Amino acid sequence: MNSLKKLSLVAISFVLAMASADGAERSIKINRQYLNFPVSHSLERKAMTFTVDGRKESRSVIRLAEGAADYWTFRDVSQLRGKTIKITYEGSQKALDNIVLADSIMGGSMIYHESSRPQYHFTTRRGWINDPNGLIFYRGKYHMFYQHNPYERDWENMHWGHTVSTDLIHWDEQPLALHPDEIGTMFSGTAVIDYSNTSGFGRGKDNPAFVVFYTADSPSAQRQCMAYSLDEGRTFTKYEGNPIIDSHEKWQSHDTRDPKVLWYAPGKHWSMVLNERDGHSIYTSSNLKDWTYQSHLTGLWECPELFELPVEGNPSERKWVMWGASGTYMVGDFDGKVFTPITPKQQNLIGSAYAAQTFSNIPQSDGRVIKMAWSRLGFGDAPFNGLMLLPQEQVLVRTHFGGWQLLSRPARETESIFTLAEQGENLTADQANALLSRHNSDLLRIRFTIELTYAIDAGLSYNGQRLVDYDMNSNRLNGQFYAPDVPGSMLLTADVYVDRSVVEVYADGGRMSDSFSLKSPATNTDGYRIFGKDVKVKKLEVFNASSIWE
Repeated sequence: MNSLKKLSLVAISFVLAMASADGAERSIKINRQYLNFPVSHSLERKAMTFTVDGRKESRSVIRLAEGAADYWTFRDVSQLRGKTIKITYEGSQKALDNIVLADSIMGGSMIYHESSRPQYHFTTRRGWINDPNGLIFYRGKYHMFYQHNPYERDWENMHWGHTVSTDLIHWDEQPLALHPDEIGTMFSGTAVIDYSNTSGFGRGKDNPAFVVFYTADSPSAQRQCMAYSLDEGRTFTKYEGNPIIDSHEKWQSHDTRDPKVLWYAPGKHWSMVLNERDGHSIYTSSNLKDWTYQSHLTGLWECPELFELPVEGNPSERKWVMWGASGTYMVGDFDGKVFTPITPKQQNLIGSAYAAQTFSNIPQSDGRVIKMAWSRLGFGDAPFNGLMLLPQEQVLVRTHFGGWQLLSRPARETESIFTLAEQGENLTADQANALLSRHNSDLLRIRFTIELTYAIDAGLSYNGQRLVDYDMNSNRLNGQFYAPDVPGSMLLTADVYVDRSVVEVYADGGRMSDSFSLKSPATNTDGYRIFGKDVKVKKLEVFNASSIWE
């Protein structure tokens, strides 16, 4: 970000802060669960500041409607019951007075029933979401925090949203976990459980600290901070010594963000991977508070991940994987301070996926590495935006050429969503299409294996949109370079998940995964069809899907 942009943002922030101080004001005693905010996109955003029992809590901007609302957003304030919130707003008193305190969400009867709402992918009830943050398994629950604007369907006001699940499929949204503060807004990060109480935040063996690390973003700098919870992630206390890393001057870059923290057992210390300028840096700490720079690897960008995996079929052979937000990764070795690549960059995800993160603290008895990725797909005028793709298990395999490749497969828990409706084997394309013609839903799963003969281009389409498009002649699958691991293979297996307005495709056991929007055709109503010259369908399965919101 250049200096003129920085100065402009600082000036805007100052003007908004001054205007907020002189604007409308309202105090509300919290005796119900939700504050409901009417939003109108015909208005400009204006500053809104919350003060709780005399302590300034957070500041956001919102298009608060004076009259009819385009839609309503909300904030769960159940944790503040009995306290008083003072809201100052740089807009009109009339708009501020339209905020409704209630035990229900305004327009809540339509939540999960909107026509475009995915039915087995996680979406937030209202507002914007992007990167998954702080993914962690703790005491029987998977916690997923995420970048969240609770006050609008567009990006802004980065908080950490919070949702929990016992099965990675059904999610229960919690109150907001982290709010913007004087250091900045809440950008991406990770979570750990400090079982040995290295930080001193814990309260004994039975109540270790649940510690999250995040980037505080401001116009002047991005700084690394942390917060801890002693009630299993319900509420957080920000560390009074924040920021714990302030490295923008070292790198002469605004891009110092997205801390990934893990315990490196052989060295008995914590390691942090941090996106900085042109790649990923590694820091170490003994207490989570004081961090020492160790090394830097160029060529990966944003939202770093670092984890160890056994090679499938050979559990004694273990390698580390480091990746960036776009799904590119390297396989290599890690000594707690330096990551040494032993493969060139490869790509694990294509399409809409971004900023994938793995769950920490998975029990050793499970042993899996499970990730979630944000899908950069929108929903038009709906009051929510963004979704999470299906949870994916990570598998490291040896290729036929002696290298390593990372596979992504839907986690086994996803099987509970689907029921086999019909299947066939050794079919012609016409026979397969006759079977598919009986299933014209936009809520299902199709798994098939095709054998190409004369086909240069073959795959699966829906109402004319190509969901799986394999061009063997140019080695391209859904527009990206793709070559089967087995030289000369004429087979392709694809697992296709259709969920209202989003599609996920996994090829050949997860060697490639893609995600994109399902289009609404103007005239084509052909339904699902296998296409390609003289294609043989070795196996075809169609599954009905159930909603996770029922």
